[in-house]
Parts: sequence; C-alpha cells; structure tokens
Amino acid sequence: MTTIMWFRADLRLTDHPALVAAAAEGAVVPVFVWAPEEERAFAPGGASRWWLHHGLAALAADLRRAGSRLILRRAADSLAELLRLARECGADRVVWSRRYEPAAVARDSLLKTSLRAAGLAAESYNAALLREPWEVRNKSGAPFQVFTPFWRHCVALGDPPAPLDAPVLDAPARWPASLELEELDLRPRIAWDEGLREAWQPGSAAAAHRLREFVHAAFADYAEARNRPDLAATSRLSPHLHFGEIGPREIWHALRTRLEAGRPDWRQSQFVAELGWREFAHHLLFHFPSTPSEPLRAAYGRFPWRDDPAALAAWQRGLTGYPIVDAGMRELWRTGWMHNRVRMIVASFLVKDLLLPWSEGARWFWDTLVDADLAANTLGWQWVAGCGADAAPYFRIFNPVGQGMKFDPNGDYVRRYVPELARLPSAWIHRPWEAPAEILSAAGVDLGRHYPKPIVDHAAARGRALLALASLNPAH
Repeated sequence: MTTIMWFRADLRLTDHPALVAAAAEGAVVPVFVWAPEEERAFAPGGASRWWLHHGLAALAADLRRAGSRLILRRAADSLAELLRLARECGADRVVWSRRYEPAAVARDSLLKTSLRAAGLAAESYNAALLREPWEVRNKSGAPFQVFTPFWRHCVALGDPPAPLDAPVLDAPARWPASLELEELDLRPRIAWDEGLREAWQPGSAAAAHRLREFVHAAFADYAEARNRPDLAATSRLSPHLHFGEIGPREIWHALRTRLEAGRPDWRQSQFVAELGWREFAHHLLFHFPSTPSEPLRAAYGRFPWRDDPAALAAWQRGLTGYPIVDAGMRELWRTGWMHNRVRMIVASFLVKDLLLPWSEGARWFWDTLVDADLAANTLGWQWVAGCGADAAPYFRIFNPVGQGMKFDPNGDYVRRYVPELARLPSAWIHRPWEAPAEILSAAGVDLGRHYPKPIVDHAAARGRALLALASLNPAH
C-alpha cells in the first residue's frame, strides 16, 4: 500500500499518529499543499507565512535525513490536488492530522467523504491536542465555558498517551513531481523579516531544544517570573506548537520525566495550566465556531465601539505615548511575537482606552504574529473584551502605567523596544509626560518630537469605557 501523508499544521516526524499509521502499511508520500484560499477569511498572515516557509524547509530536511522527501504543491482545491497526487504515485490512502478551525473542519469532512467515494482510504488523527474537543463535556453533556472546571476535568482523565517515535519511512515506487519551496511565494517580497530571522529558528529540532532548555532552567521560576517581559522566563514554544513542530504530549511527558519524582504536584503547575488554556481555546473554537468574528456573549454585538483610524494606526505602530504599550507593539512588529502579559496590556488599551473593536486587534495580531492561532487569538481577544467564555469582566481595565511599573520595574523591556526613552530613569520611564523638564532634557527626550505624548488620558478613557458598558446593560 502507498499512503499520502498530507502535512498541514503538524510539521514534525515524532509523536505523529498519522505518519505512524501511514508508515505501518507500506510506502509513504509526504505532501504539503499550499491552498490559502480554502482558509477563507483566515488565510495565514505575513508573519505566519514566513514561519511556514522555514518550517517546511526544516521538515523537508528532516524527511531527507529519514530517506524520504517532501512533495510541495500549490492549489486552489486540496481535494483535487490530493486526487491528482494519488493518481501520479499510485496511492491507495490519504491520512492527515485533524485541525479544529471552522473552515478546516468543514473542508476535512467533505474531503474525507469525497476521497472515499473516489476509492481511496482516508483517515484523520489527533496530533495537536491532549484531548479531542468532543471528548470533554461537563456533567450535563455540554461544552465547558469556564476554564477551571474544564482543566480540572482534563487533568482527572489522566496522562495523555506517551509520544510516538518517528517511524521508518519506505519510499514509493514512483515519486510525484514537486514545486520548489520558493515557488510557494511564502517569504516577503520586501525584506521586513530581519527581526524574525534574528529571533527565531523554526523547525522540530529547534522546538525540542527550546523545550529542553526551558524544562531544565526557566521552568522552576515560571510561576513567579512569567509575567515579566524584561526577563527570559517563558518557553516561547507557542509558534512551534501552532505549526506542529512539537506536540503537547511531548511537552507533557517531558515535564513528567523531568519533574515527577521531585515534584508530584507538577500537573497543577502554572505552566501545565498554560497547556490547559491552549486546550480550552480549541475546545471553545470547535464548539462555538462563529466566535472568530462574533462575540460569544451576544449582548456585546451591540457594544458602542468607536471608529478612529488614526488611533488604531498609532496603536499598531507603537506610538500611543504609553511606553509599555508601545514596547509591546514594537516587539510584535520586530519579532513577530509578544510576551503574554504585554498582549493583555495592549489589548486592554485598544478595547478600553481607545474603545476600538476587539476584532481590529485580533486582525492585526493575525497578520503580525508568528504564532497566530485562530483558537488562541479568538480566546485572548474576547477574554480581554469581556465578551467571551470565562472572560475578564469588561470593567477590569488595565492601567498601562501601573502595569508597566509592576511587570517591567526597571524599564528594561521598554528600553529594549522604545530606545528613544532609554536614558530616562526607571522612576519616569513608564510615565515620561510626568517627568520634570530637566529629567527629560538630560535624557534627550522632547515629548511630541522624539516620542509622542499620550494619545488619550487613561483616567478619562476609563470613565468613557465604563459609560459604554453601562449603555449596553443599565444594571452595570
């Protein structure tokens, strides 16, 4: 039997149930089909395409080392291309890893039926989650909408299966033709990606290395240090997870191997809970597929958002006059990533200080994040906006000055990404508009010229946001 292994967001050889199933029955033809039109409104953005290019290059190298190769195709219709590939290489079966985005679920269901109707075996497998979304239900049989009981239930189900070793891959009798990677046109035509190249190394080997370093070093201090963007205290595994260069089972069992003997409570640790939030995001997206464009709490569909292109542009460019916000937005533009605490701060500023729609922020993140994941992006933005499952109340409004002083106490994060403020003393770096004139002068800062004055007064904006909330529900 010859099997087409259809790679998508599962760019690895280890812990890959579909690949193992393919290899168990004979020859394997690894295939990636670039069909962004099928993603509808959520085709990968620029930063994600950059990562995908390099992730595919890494996967192709891994396959070559395993005695195989990666076949690349560009198509408007994955089904038609897979059928064409099956004819070219004499395949009897197509296997793939499941995805949970609404467009992918609809496409895969139709594709599986159509492949079988064409006489091919077709099977999908779970490579992305600890538990399938339909496996986890509350006592009434409904989906969970609150994280804590959801994750408690998941942990009670026990450890997920142990990761699978990479299988031996037999070559087919004949290989189909392949495009060159450059022909997919994934990399930017204008070289804006220098910061991404400096910050990241896509691929499963880099993901495994990052996990080992985190487990052996930063994990011990994660709960205390994870909110500090000025420290290298987080795993930075999110883009590797999104593209499937490492799987959650691999992370779970790496932690178990390293920690269980000395720390029996490791399953209750803060970092493991972050895996839980990822699971929860996919659980919600699967059960509530309209949430990428509509609030889960329907009442927020009437929220009186403002339309202010100039304010939106200032936020996007990191020119709001609030240093912690601007540092986060510039980190995003430069590296394709942003620290999670800062993601919450900049999101709160957009939807509450500026009163601009959460969907605008989600759209910007989608195009600029290397870990742009529809489930996580939707959960995060609706959480901050107060309109999603288990969301922060809308009246919880982050003070950007207070957040900066608390989580970047010496201003090191701001200095890294807002260098025009680098010479300001720590006491003033998060509120330069309040600094005495002689302090600003000594630091070489001319507000309004070198760095903008705040585009909105936080206290007034907070009051405006609460009035907007009250208009939605007079009981607030």
